[in-house]
Amino acid sequence: MNRKLHSEFLETSLGISAQFHAAISECGVLPQQRPTDQPLTTMMCRTIAGQQLSVQAARTIWARVLTDSGTKPFAKYLTSASPSQLQTCGLSRSKARAMKEIATAASLGRLEAKELATFTHRERSQHLMEIWGVGQWTADMIGIFYFSDQDVWPESDITVTKTLQRLIGYRRKTRIAADRFAPQRSLLARYMWKIADATPSNYQAP
Repeated sequence: MNRKLHSEFLETSLGISAQFHAAISECGVLPQQRPTDQPLTTMMCRTIAGQQLSVQAARTIWARVLTDSGTKPFAKYLTSASPSQLQTCGLSRSKARAMKEIATAASLGRLEAKELATFTHRERSQHLMEIWGVGQWTADMIGIFYFSDQDVWPESDITVTKTLQRLIGYRRKTRIAADRFAPQRSLLARYMWKIADATPSNYQAP
């Protein structure tokens, strides 16, 4: 992120509320988002594993999954692991099934990252959500943090929406406020996580 973008965010937020402006100002210029070196299948599974969990809980469960996978390539591990085996790592039944379904989709050639990179976020979301257990939140996280889509507003992320709501006032609509930051709404989401100190664990810089 460059200083020009930060200045634009400061100007836009000031036009919404002083509290919003102060919070963006205190964050400063966010570090440049670095591309991940994880395969798409792994990234999707980690996203599923951490959904609706605290940062620490998500890290703990994912560490157990990686330990259980051992030296096997992760996609092969998922294919061979039973749902009950995945559940012993702390995954819910539905999350274990979703991860198995992701592995199946990958084996069928439905998760080719180079091809999906040519899709719009909407097109890619629709494609990914054809997989059992993959919803809009997962598609949004993949769009922002894997494909580096710049204009994704993850409205189903509770932390993002509640943080913005607090900053703009509870009588205002978060969607309308977020739209004022287009075409950089992914960056707005990153600010909200930063302000709430709750960036999803798999997307934090080491």
